[in-house]
Amino acid sequence: MAKYIFVTGGVVSSLGKGISAASLGRLLEARTLKVTMLKCDPYINVDPGTMNPYQHGEVYVTVDGAETDLDLGHYERFLDVDMHRINNITAGQIYESVIAKERQGEFLGATIQVIPHITDEIKNRFKTVAKGFDVVVIEIGGTVGDIESLPFLEAARQMKLDAGRDEVLYLHVTLIPYLKSSDELKTKPTQHSVNKLREIGIDPDIIICRTEKPLGTELKSKIALFCSVPREAVIEAPDVAHIYEVPLLFEKQGLDEQILMLLRMRSQRKNLEEWQKMVEQLKTAKEDISIAIAGKYTKLKDAYKSIEEALAHAGLANGIKVRMKYVDVESQGIEELDTVHGILVPGGFGDRGIEGKIKAIQYAREKKVPFLGLCLGMQLATVEIARNVLGLKEANSTEFNPDTKHPIIDLLPEQKKIKEKGATMRLGSFPCHLKKESLAYKAYNQSSIHERHRHRYELNSKYRDALEDAGFLVTGEYTEKGLAEIMEFIHHPWHLSVQFHPEFQSRPNRPHPLFKSFVAAAIRHMRSLLEPKPDRQEREKPPRQTHSRLKTEHTTIKLGASQLSLNIPAITEGQA
Repeated sequence: MAKYIFVTGGVVSSLGKGISAASLGRLLEARTLKVTMLKCDPYINVDPGTMNPYQHGEVYVTVDGAETDLDLGHYERFLDVDMHRINNITAGQIYESVIAKERQGEFLGATIQVIPHITDEIKNRFKTVAKGFDVVVIEIGGTVGDIESLPFLEAARQMKLDAGRDEVLYLHVTLIPYLKSSDELKTKPTQHSVNKLREIGIDPDIIICRTEKPLGTELKSKIALFCSVPREAVIEAPDVAHIYEVPLLFEKQGLDEQILMLLRMRSQRKNLEEWQKMVEQLKTAKEDISIAIAGKYTKLKDAYKSIEEALAHAGLANGIKVRMKYVDVESQGIEELDTVHGILVPGGFGDRGIEGKIKAIQYAREKKVPFLGLCLGMQLATVEIARNVLGLKEANSTEFNPDTKHPIIDLLPEQKKIKEKGATMRLGSFPCHLKKESLAYKAYNQSSIHERHRHRYELNSKYRDALEDAGFLVTGEYTEKGLAEIMEFIHHPWHLSVQFHPEFQSRPNRPHPLFKSFVAAAIRHMRSLLEPKPDRQEREKPPRQTHSRLKTEHTTIKLGASQLSLNIPAITEGQA
């Protein structure tokens, strides 16, 4: 039977519950326990697929095609496992399921209520995801006190009654604010948050304190006293340079020991040497490069969380630190790209910022800067080349201009029939066959791959031959349907675009091959810029030009007793 660990948050949102939960999972997995994760989101949306990234951050896609919370990305990266649809539930899914059962007559004679019907449905999801595992870490979204979270917290409270005292543990993540004016850390918000949790019927066993400064023994004792936990159960979580430091920070304070003791569990000790080595490499990288992320959600970094992490993993593999420069394609000009060593254009939806992204792609192509396009980034790279290389000035995607003369990007016939927006895109993992001698093949070192998708529009096959004649080749294809998955511009050192989202499969210990290759190309570009330039006189010397208008004359050159007959082109007008 699985043990249950519930992770809640208090005082403010965005405290890092997801990182704390994932770090806890990493520690328990290092103890040779079989661990899984579950994220509970209290919003009424069935999934975050139709939300603006400014509202919710990035939408993370699982291998089975679920659009989920970004914390599932943390779970996958920290535990190095694949999450599935079952690992993320929302209030919308719960209510949808209960109402469907009511309509089918499963509750005949009963009045449907939050307790017990909604809470029972939530508990059933807890138990389902826990099957086959030693421990399930369940993160409840939102902040204690939010009305939306109450059914999930009530279900969590009931689990201790259902499963038993030694089978359930409650961990509360809270904030210890620092007042600069008085140079004090204040514990009162944490006390109030814990009291609010107790009103619901949950007594936290462990408190993780987010703090800017060390708590010290006195403050730890105060928190322990007022929150009724042992002092060793008060865990500091200060800001760190790299999120992958957090498991080591928790281990140093004995968090895993506390959990095993409270849950009456035994496990073998497994060291974290590889994790420690990885963190040290992240911290000690001396050389760095700059990669531009040219997007329109740059004011909220969580909108590109998996891309950030994939670039960091690739930097780790290449022994270099990657500095990300966010370029807002709506308000910033392409001059912002002059100092970067690589340009990445991410996915997105809607026509806002599209022309800015196309300008960034054109800059990368013309200036020979390494370029990686993701999902919409590939579609816009195709539009850019169609406009500026093929001369199809009105080329566009029908997503942005349904009446364009040249619909380079268009919907497939089956997509044109779809009316609903939620969960109707091409979602999840699909196969892709790679052409040999391509950049993609060299990166993956294999001919068949699977990658995760989240998009609706595809390359219009009518333009494929013209694009390939211009040097923009389809080097990866979903052969079953003849869909372009990877495209490369061969007249460029490193210009590669993909229709999928490779960032979702990158891990700190297993960087994604395309990101690794992209960063390596950016390093080469950076070093080429540092190479000594020819002196001014040499630079100003006009290059020799050769034109086609050459007149050939027969010339005989005498060499002593013999002679050599040559056809030598005479200099005519047009040749320097």
